[in-house]
Amino acid sequence: MTFVNKPAPGADQYYPFNEPPIGTLLKEVDNAPLLFQPIKIGNVTFKNRIFVAPMCQYSSDNGHATDWHLVHIGGFATRGVAAICMEATAVVPEGRISPEDAGLWTDSQMAPLKRIVNFCHAQGVKIGVQLAHAGRKASTFAPWVQNRVGRNARNTATVEEHGWPNDVVGPSPIAWSEYYVQPKELSKEDLTGIEDAFIAAIKRCEEIGFDFIELHGAHGYLLNSFVSPLSNVRTDDFGGQPLENRLRWPLQLISRCRSAWSKPLFVRISAFEWAEEPEQGEDGLWKQFGVEQSKIYAGEMYKIGVDMVHVSSGGNWYKQHPHARPGYQVPFAEAIKKAHPSGMVGAVGMITEAQQAESYLQEGKADVVFLARELLRNPHWSLKAAQELGVPVKAACQYERAW
Repeated sequence: MTFVNKPAPGADQYYPFNEPPIGTLLKEVDNAPLLFQPIKIGNVTFKNRIFVAPMCQYSSDNGHATDWHLVHIGGFATRGVAAICMEATAVVPEGRISPEDAGLWTDSQMAPLKRIVNFCHAQGVKIGVQLAHAGRKASTFAPWVQNRVGRNARNTATVEEHGWPNDVVGPSPIAWSEYYVQPKELSKEDLTGIEDAFIAAIKRCEEIGFDFIELHGAHGYLLNSFVSPLSNVRTDDFGGQPLENRLRWPLQLISRCRSAWSKPLFVRISAFEWAEEPEQGEDGLWKQFGVEQSKIYAGEMYKIGVDMVHVSSGGNWYKQHPHARPGYQVPFAEAIKKAHPSGMVGAVGMITEAQQAESYLQEGKADVVFLARELLRNPHWSLKAAQELGVPVKAACQYERAW
């Protein structure tokens, strides 16, 4: 007999073939944890329900992914997660959060991303990208640069600092804070141009081979700023007090993206702004964007064909006061899931423990869990979670002797 260290099929280089895929159960288990049961979303099956949330790395070269991204993303791909969503990736240069953020506005940005995608696929992992426009929170500093500038100081990078302070845009000319530049109000023609940029980026995603796309509608960036009465005071059909108006352009964009993309489409939202006033006043006027509006928003997205709503919170109001604690954002995901039982929901936010994550799935509060900073601290979280839940899970061949 001949024994060969089999190569992963379709890989650019030689990698050992992990069979079954990393992060899957090694044998059938009665009442297996939902965390390690596969799930089908749209037309794609994910091997378990542990997803990597998008995390900005501020390490791109004029929007181009670098070897930092290959190592960073590749590390997750070899350690048992089912899916990885790459960081906020701008569809136009002025849509970046910082000068060192990722982009997909030109064809030259495709090759380094395709290299990452091919590596992930060789490890049996699904990979997507978060397409984004930063809106009024664009042209800012990377966090460690901001620390040098000062926490309560200027946030906008100048042209000399590789920023674009004169090209920051938003739904209304309202700065995010006194330390940010005042954005220019977008015209309807401008909005059509941004929609076209999203569609062009989606075509590039198809060529690159991404398995899913997430649209960034959270944390005070462009889509989020449109749905909030705190940041959108337009007087046309795309803004003001009526919720229908504030949702109109984001839903128009999402609908076009859905038509242009055949694979799973996710949308990340901030379901609550953590402002001081109630969501709706006694006068019936909306005071901030919150759970009740989010349930309506999610319902409209499901009608369009969005496959999953990824539920976060905050980021659109400078003086926010989130009550941060383990799982503090999960009630928002649960509220949307209860309102739309047939719609897929992803939960995120200080999910750090295996039993904690499993409980959210078992209780029907979410369909998948997204982890971010906990995976930065412990990239092998999936395998540790399997140990804690008492089930045998496949480790990478190269790492098996450690498990």
